[in-house]
Amino acid sequence: MSFDPDRRQRRSIRLKGFDYSSIGAYFVTVCVQGRMGLFELIDGEMHLSPAGEMVSRVWAQIPRRFPSVLAVSGDHKDRPYPESDPHRDEPCARPDHPEGTTAGSLGRVVQAFKSLTTVKYARGVKGSGGPPFDKRLWQRNYYERILRDEDKLQAVREYIVHNPLAWHTDEENPNAHPAPAL
Repeated sequence: MSFDPDRRQRRSIRLKGFDYSSIGAYFVTVCVQGRMGLFELIDGEMHLSPAGEMVSRVWAQIPRRFPSVLAVSGDHKDRPYPESDPHRDEPCARPDHPEGTTAGSLGRVVQAFKSLTTVKYARGVKGSGGPPFDKRLWQRNYYERILRDEDKLQAVREYIVHNPLAWHTDEENPNAHPAPAL
């Protein structure tokens, strides 16, 4: 399939004109396709299922694949990583975007993360009998917030810490119960 600029394209949810390969801090949200329950939340606290452990390991390896990424935070602690590694960010063309995702950009990082975890999950499902997924593991696209100052960073850290406590009332939770009236 060749790229047709006249064909209707998805509307981008990225900040117009922002260079996502520039130095910065980002808060990224990706969702499992169909909100499939792959991760465990017990009494308001996140516990890693086997799928969650695999995702955590892949996330921790992102700076090795992308040496320009100095730290990733998946456990609320910034961890520095070596800046040199034999695994390098290589161009990756997509049929709907022939020039591919910009090397070193946030989009490339998310693309690699989703691809690596999907392959590892699919292999794990075949090997361990875990729940299969239909066509794709992750929902298409992702959401990001550009963290422009310490206040925004602190607000995101607090959200990450407190969000699991509100899962029982979240409208995305298929087993949600309304919050008790005060």
